[in-house]
Amino acid sequence: MATQSSSSRGKSVPAKPAPGRSAPGKPAARKAAMVDAARGTVRLPAAVRGHELLLLDNQLCFALYSASLTMTKVYKPLLGELGLTYPQYLVLLVLWERDDVTVSELGARLYLDSGTLTPLLKRLEAQGLVSRQRSAEDERQVLVTLTTAGLKLRQSALRVPEQLLCASRCTVAEITSLTGRLHELRAALALSVEEAG
Repeated sequence: MATQSSSSRGKSVPAKPAPGRSAPGKPAARKAAMVDAARGTVRLPAAVRGHELLLLDNQLCFALYSASLTMTKVYKPLLGELGLTYPQYLVLLVLWERDDVTVSELGARLYLDSGTLTPLLKRLEAQGLVSRQRSAEDERQVLVTLTTAGLKLRQSALRVPEQLLCASRCTVAEITSLTGRLHELRAALALSVEEAG
């Protein structure tokens, strides 16, 4: 009969986790949240239950909000060299991608209502960067088109994304991945708003 070795005699041997299961303390056992998509319920781990749910630094919304504020501060001097504000820059990004669009299409792309967008377009028009005119096919629609100066400004704006990348201290792959995840988050939240409405 085999006898127990002196090195292991009197010592308890920890049980190995069953196949497919994570050992206690492993990252897989400490997921921030597990969502049951079918039931629409969220089960949080003990680490973030109770009062920790209301800690400011645990809020995704605040992380997004504060990051957005900080990013706008980074953009301000970069866009100032172009004579643009951040909202004006967003309008031009859409037009540089696809020129001659309607005001309604522009608003949908930027998630802006006409009350916010119209003053932006008026200022860009006053700067000689865009023009607005009624559509010949549908006079109810107003078309926004880049002027020669607006097209020319695109070349100067090419350095803005590069400077922002340097400021972020992230790689191109990291920025691309993060942007993709945020697009997914926005789509999921939009769907929740639509279903609730």
